[in-house]
Amino acid sequence: MEQNHLAVIDFGSQYTQLIVRRIRELGFFSRLYQPSELKHMGSPAAVILSGGPRSVTEVDAPDLDVDFLKSMGVPVLGVCYGMQLLAKKAGGVVAGSNTREYGPAQLVPEGGSALFKGVSGSSQMWMSHSDTVTKLPAGVSVIGRNQDGVAVALEFSPTCFGIQFHPEVSHSHEGTTILRNFLNLAPAARKFEIESFKKELIAKIRDHVGEREVICGVSGGVDSTVLAVLLKESGVKHRAIFVDSGLLRLDEVHEVQEQFRELGVTVETVYAADRFLNALKGEADPEAKRKIIGNVFVDVFWEAADFVDILAQGTLYPDVIESATSGSMASKIKTHHNRIDRIMDLKKEGRVLEPLDELFKDEVRALGTSLGIPPRLLNRHPFPGPGLAVRCPGEVTEEKLAIIRAGDAIFMRLLRESGWYDKVWQAYCGLIPVRTVGVKGDERSYEFAVNLRAVTSDDAMTADWAQLPYELLGRISNEILNKVRGVNRVLYDISTKPPASIEWE
Repeated sequence: MEQNHLAVIDFGSQYTQLIVRRIRELGFFSRLYQPSELKHMGSPAAVILSGGPRSVTEVDAPDLDVDFLKSMGVPVLGVCYGMQLLAKKAGGVVAGSNTREYGPAQLVPEGGSALFKGVSGSSQMWMSHSDTVTKLPAGVSVIGRNQDGVAVALEFSPTCFGIQFHPEVSHSHEGTTILRNFLNLAPAARKFEIESFKKELIAKIRDHVGEREVICGVSGGVDSTVLAVLLKESGVKHRAIFVDSGLLRLDEVHEVQEQFRELGVTVETVYAADRFLNALKGEADPEAKRKIIGNVFVDVFWEAADFVDILAQGTLYPDVIESATSGSMASKIKTHHNRIDRIMDLKKEGRVLEPLDELFKDEVRALGTSLGIPPRLLNRHPFPGPGLAVRCPGEVTEEKLAIIRAGDAIFMRLLRESGWYDKVWQAYCGLIPVRTVGVKGDERSYEFAVNLRAVTSDDAMTADWAQLPYELLGRISNEILNKVRGVNRVLYDISTKPPASIEWE
């Protein structure tokens, strides 16, 4: 059983995983739990109740045994839904507001609470709620209000607090200070160190696998590369299979093969491009395309492996949250290719191994460093499991893929040459599936437009568009227009996430 960790109870907020991340950034070990797991999560040093999309006023709203929580005798922080639940359970009244409060607001601390030690007299916070505590429980103090004088922070006891805003998001300017103050109330909290976490992962892999064989899917990306080396380090019996789906970037098959040779990992390559593309013929729906790719991928794997004891995947924490298929109450954003029904069935049978599924990308890179993987391999931009299919809205065809590959190769080369590749979180060239009028030479052209996307991010859950220099964008556009057949227009995407996702599909 876990001891002295920071337990985060997940009520379904899309920000919940950021609480775990922020706590780890502060140097403490944190894990996410469902409300039903309250009595089975060991002995935490403190508990945080997350926000969520539901209302505590609903008949079937997510609930928690608050009496048991109090009996644990540890500091508690309720965030948004978590605060409203604590208030309701303590005898307060929660009611719906006429309008939803979403976005920046001002926090004005009062009363000198330990939770707001060192916080400014007026600080920006981030709101995302539609309910409000309209009547305070007896004995509960207001320790913070918004710019309109409305209570947004409550103190139930010297170690139990509720806040209406989200300290875990970067838009709450002093949110990290607030979380640090809360953690200071839990002096026994366990530290998070990647070296000890690696040893824990290796022990768990050995325990889970035993004498069985693990089939590991590799793509050459950071996640599957770290997974493959982690399996090698654990000493379990395993095979690494690399599937050429026909949805990869220019020269990627050769590059991946060379990469794993360098790492001393034996990789079997399965060439299945025709199979994937034939299965995708005529399909334009993005969810359907993801499921098709996932199903074909599993078929190819099973055939190549002959028999699968355990399937290992490099699934990361954001993938689990966005797919919302792990028991989380979060609203589903998209189906990840490693979260299709057949793989979820295997999970129920205990035949899927996902040792990275509690880690964020930067933590995976830190784990890779601990495993001795060179920085140039760990600093590769994320690449989606379904490959170029999610950068090709509509039906996937060879013609469209050729355009995307050629444009992307130019984009990546010029980003590296200019020193911008390592400054952005992710970048790519995608296809806009419409033809536009242009002029080439003295003739009218009617060709595709391509979209350049480059973002900065800490965790891929939120992202801002990268402000690449105009001169660089001009060079990239000029070379694509001159060298890539079938393109007469280049656009640069300046959408943030949210509301846009990083990938097109």
